[in-house]
Amino acid sequence: MTAPLLRVGRGAPLLRVGRAVPVRLVGWSLLEAGQTFLLGYALARALDAGFLAGDARTGLWWLAAAAGAVVAGAYGTRRVYAVVADLVEPVRDRLVAGVVARGVREADPGALSGLTQQAEIARDTLAGLVLVSRSFVFTAAGALTGLCALAPPLLLVVLPPLLAGLALFAATLRPLARRQEAFLAADEALAAELGEVGPGLRDVTAAGAEEEVAARTGQRVDAEFRAARALARWSVVRVAALAVGGQLPPVLLLAAAPWLLAHGVTAGALVGALAYVTQSLLPALQNLVHGLGTGGARLTVVLRRLRPPPDPGPPPTPAAEVTPGAPALSFSAVTFAYGPASTPVLDGLDLVVPYGGHLAVVGPSGIGKSTLTAVAAGLLHPAHGAVRVCGHPVPGARAAALRVLIPQEAYVCTGTLAENLGLLRPDPVPGPELLAAAEKVGLTPLLDRLGGPDAPVRPATLSAGERQLIALTRAYLSPAPLALLDEATCHLDAEAEARAETAFATRPGGTLVVVAHRIDSARRARRILVMDGPRTAYGTHEDLLRTCALYRELLAPGEAAGSQPPLAL
Repeated sequence: MTAPLLRVGRGAPLLRVGRAVPVRLVGWSLLEAGQTFLLGYALARALDAGFLAGDARTGLWWLAAAAGAVVAGAYGTRRVYAVVADLVEPVRDRLVAGVVARGVREADPGALSGLTQQAEIARDTLAGLVLVSRSFVFTAAGALTGLCALAPPLLLVVLPPLLAGLALFAATLRPLARRQEAFLAADEALAAELGEVGPGLRDVTAAGAEEEVAARTGQRVDAEFRAARALARWSVVRVAALAVGGQLPPVLLLAAAPWLLAHGVTAGALVGALAYVTQSLLPALQNLVHGLGTGGARLTVVLRRLRPPPDPGPPPTPAAEVTPGAPALSFSAVTFAYGPASTPVLDGLDLVVPYGGHLAVVGPSGIGKSTLTAVAAGLLHPAHGAVRVCGHPVPGARAAALRVLIPQEAYVCTGTLAENLGLLRPDPVPGPELLAAAEKVGLTPLLDRLGGPDAPVRPATLSAGERQLIALTRAYLSPAPLALLDEATCHLDAEAEARAETAFATRPGGTLVVVAHRIDSARRARRILVMDGPRTAYGTHEDLLRTCALYRELLAPGEAAGSQPPLAL
């Protein structure tokens, strides 16, 4: 039986462990608490019953007992670390699984940071918080029990300031978390701004935009500075809480020493109480305040970023989003360049692909064919003009749900073949539909060789062509009506390429735009777009043979129509 220990937002419990883990944690922590108890109690007894009573042997025995407790406590601490690992490692695994799923399904740009940095921060911070919180609870329990055992009046001096400091510290946790999140957001915004400005400094200078860029960057710097100052102000309150809860009790014990001695507290008990406060409570409180104050805020922020609240409801199906009568893809006077002073790759491009159409894009290498598909997919944003998918503007959530881009680099994840093929579907793909799609695209031989849809897939063991077949079948099974194939068949032979393109071209309700790797792709298409710098030609195969010299050159024997993408997609 498991019990949820931690929730983030409205999501599912993040930390689920069996009862054995917390039981082991409590058991080894009690060993540490015993060490804390004996620290002050043995010291008091060594003085009262030993050295002050003239019995050095008894005093030494009590000191030896305290030393033995330290050794036992060290062993307990060692065992605690192993239990904490059992507690937090499953959390990291769940976070990584969630980041990978979101990155694949939603193309989350923060997935890489989530995998390489934020998940590790969450794991390390959670482990630290468990350690310091557990240490404070059991240390405080051992110390307060020892104070009560020595002389109950000691609690009247130590407990009120300790509780006051804890209450003041607890009041700072929520504001500190908010300001920590604001600071991290400001820092990320500044880093993103500098990441854009740094590589483009030459373009900024060439365009005479130094003042505008400097002003925008200065605003980011000022925002981070304000966030840092707000965070620092609340840190002062945290220091005050530590002073009240940890440093005031020994002062009060010394000030109240005459009253305590007059009310039956022995000298040994007073020294033991000072040991409890200075050697146990104060270090534990310092670790709690610094660990929970900083680490708790960081953990809250990172978990919010790694585990965003679930959507309020399922998105509408793409079929309901298609605007009646609208073309599947339209470019209206679209202009795009890779820099303010760069020559436009797309210059006033007008293009209409009707619903159910089949368009092939050809042209010399590096002319902008992959750029066109990236703009259609919303990965690049034109400087001028409008792009629409099934009547909806790009970029936009509705347009994103209506198109699927298959780049030259095919991405396959570790898991079963069925899981890979269903990544773009909200629910698992029914078996008959999956097998029919595999047969259509040409994946069946690989599916049979691997052992069926439930067979595990290891991407490193697959060839580039096999990975492309999996990616193509995944896109074929997606609900998006518009498929953009950017040299997605370049590692397939001519026969396999023709089969895959024919499958997409005849997909019910589907529209295909393909960047041709072989000129035969153009012959299969209903319409062809020939890109030649600022000039473009558009028409059927027969029309272009009569009117476009570049198209005739591309058809010449040995001429290649393919190209490498100009950027990683």
